[in-house]
Amino acid sequence: MDNYLVATVKDWNLAAFYQYTPELPGNWHLVTTPEQLDNALLNQLKPAFIFFPHWNWKVPPAITEKYRCVCFHMTDLPFGRGGSPLQNLILRGYKTTMLSAIQMTSQLDAGPVFSKVPLSLDGSAQQIFQRAAVLVYQLITRIINQQLTPLPQQGKPEYFTRRTPDQSVLPDVASAEQLYDYIRMLDATGYPAAFLQHHGWKLEFTEAKLQGGEQLTAKVKFIKIPPQSDNGETI
Repeated sequence: MDNYLVATVKDWNLAAFYQYTPELPGNWHLVTTPEQLDNALLNQLKPAFIFFPHWNWKVPPAITEKYRCVCFHMTDLPFGRGGSPLQNLILRGYKTTMLSAIQMTSQLDAGPVFSKVPLSLDGSAQQIFQRAAVLVYQLITRIINQQLTPLPQQGKPEYFTRRTPDQSVLPDVASAEQLYDYIRMLDATGYPAAFLQHHGWKLEFTEAKLQGGEQLTAKVKFIKIPPQSDNGETI
């Protein structure tokens, strides 16, 4: 019986692992840190595949060149290679996307594609990530049961730039819908929430709800900004 390894983080990915892997053939193993990943491979697990639904670390060539490694990217590749795909898609006005399962190579998001499934971009980032976590196992099931061979990406690549926390500040926008999109695209556990700074306070916005296209409501968290000395150090 084949061994399969899932390397992932985030609560929604962990929940999906425990929900769906009991239904799949083979022996399934979970790792959540690079050290656990290294230990599993050093202990001769010999996985048929290593799946990376969400991983915060670069996977070294010693692993990607020896094992069949599959990651999942939230765009219709080769469109949207690069970082922060969810936020970049919403900022561009996309309502749906494709979740792509690709073989990991030395070039970021450039590997051959096993399969794709549609993914709605409705709701908060948290809700979208939760939907994607379920779809990951649809893709995994296809890869295993249909013994898919990945095919090279077709078309001219288009690249996204990874966003930084400083870019979470609310921009000057023209409509309530734009504000809603900006707040919701950052509203997930572990992500820097949309914010404003006002007289020594940082205001973080979550749980946005659009009302009739002209108004929106949101939860606001007030965080006192520590004073700083002239050299920029916190006092």
